[in-house]
Amino acid sequence: MDNLRFVIAIILMVAVVVVTNLLFPPAKPPRPAAVRDTTAQTGAAPTAHPPAGPAPATSPSAPAAAPAPRASATLAAAPVVTVESPLFRYGISTRGGALVSAELLRYPSFTRRGPVQLVPNDLGPLISYRLQVGAQTIDLSGLAFTASSPGPVELRPGGGPQVVRLAHQDSSFAIELAYTFDPDQYTVSVQGAVRGLPASQLLIDLGPTLAVNEANAAEDHRALAFVVNSTRDGISSVPLDKVKADRIEEGPLQWVAIKNKYFVVGALVAPAPEVPFGGLIARNAPIPHASFLTATLPIARDGSFALRYYIGPQEAKRLAAVGHDFQDVNPYGWSFLRPIIRPLAHIITWALTSLHEALHLGYGWVLILFGVLVRVVMWPLNARAMRSQLKNMELQPRLKEIQERYKNAPEKMQQEVMRLYKEEGFNPLGGCLPMLIPMPVLFTLYFVFQATIEFRGVPFLWLPDLSRPDPLYVLPVLLGASMLALQWLSLRSTPQPNAQMKMMTWFMPILWTVFFINFASGLNLYYVSLNVASLPQQLQLIRERQRRQVQRA
Repeated sequence: MDNLRFVIAIILMVAVVVVTNLLFPPAKPPRPAAVRDTTAQTGAAPTAHPPAGPAPATSPSAPAAAPAPRASATLAAAPVVTVESPLFRYGISTRGGALVSAELLRYPSFTRRGPVQLVPNDLGPLISYRLQVGAQTIDLSGLAFTASSPGPVELRPGGGPQVVRLAHQDSSFAIELAYTFDPDQYTVSVQGAVRGLPASQLLIDLGPTLAVNEANAAEDHRALAFVVNSTRDGISSVPLDKVKADRIEEGPLQWVAIKNKYFVVGALVAPAPEVPFGGLIARNAPIPHASFLTATLPIARDGSFALRYYIGPQEAKRLAAVGHDFQDVNPYGWSFLRPIIRPLAHIITWALTSLHEALHLGYGWVLILFGVLVRVVMWPLNARAMRSQLKNMELQPRLKEIQERYKNAPEKMQQEVMRLYKEEGFNPLGGCLPMLIPMPVLFTLYFVFQATIEFRGVPFLWLPDLSRPDPLYVLPVLLGASMLALQWLSLRSTPQPNAQMKMMTWFMPILWTVFFINFASGLNLYYVSLNVASLPQQLQLIRERQRRQVQRA
């Protein structure tokens, strides 16, 4: 709904910019006459394209069991190895080595006391494992593991990585898991080995959802999605609410992830050797805003496997450092605009964070400065558009005279109109085209401000959170007032304003205020700064027009 409102607002803004061209159009000659839920069943493993590497090729018809109902009570009762650093506090269960807790200590939760917790209550682990052995699967959450470090593991900042090993062994087979944690990174490396079983695949169960930690739960629910990076088809994102039947994402895949508005849990290929995931299957879950996700990872002939996890915030620099285009795990905008918006979003995010770090300014002041800088960069385009509109209005009396004189000779009328344009050096589209060029930037800014975690929970002056709406509605009112000032100055520069223009001068700022009243206050702050920075240019053009009128007189 917010996206639709923003699109309408942008369309109306373009209408305001080019309205004078629409109200005073050039003369035109007349035309000459003439699966269902399957949590207890088996299904096809999404491995239609066998990955390269030491793992054996997997047949598309090889069965892979659907995620079994999570044994949350059993996992909760099992001992948990807690690994804590200044960034995170992860909990690994000794039942199957599952991830049963993921707290991000630098980000407060707005729905519970304490930091963000990514694992929902009563829905079992966020990451768990199964082994595919022929047509059967072994759920590791039913197996007891012995941990090398049963007590809490503390990681000091700047210290080296630490390894937590878990092992299960019985009379028939053995399995080992080794988690490597870095105190300064949200990336976790996993090495594993299976002995005594002809296991062909490791089945990695993600989700079925992420816990809500935002004050507006609807925003988190709208952003909930699984994302995959296919070596063939690139990055694709599917909202969890749209998984109504079995859905297979064919491999090979560089990574698979589940994300909400600000946080993400992703499984990625190991650095070396890179063994891609065979595919991912998504199944409908019996709870809202959720989906059972299973990624398949081939196991080498010697029983070994390796992968990485990223369990943390969607910070642009950290995601980019992971590699394999993981910074695009949160695709911006609509799919048909992503080839344009995605690179622009990375540039804008880089610019905002760089200004924050280089100038040691809070993000509120960074947004104000960025709005002024954008207006400075766009100054030539805006000046060209405004001059073109003024020129169009100046020519209207002469155009009307030509239309009246040659109303019965349309071909002669067209010739005279084109001669007038040539003499005056006027392009009828000059007022529109310069303003269409920055449109992708405006769309990109909307998506960046709506989903940039750097603004989450950041206060500024009276604003408690730049990612949330202004609780006092000061910024939407200032936005409307600044737009009204621009409209009023534009009206003053019009030789003969008509009733339509006068109506739009008052109507558009009111409508703009209503549209932006529930948008993020950071977005409102940027647009207010942009409008205020536009006032000097508007005044300059008014004085320029007055000088031209004196010269003509």
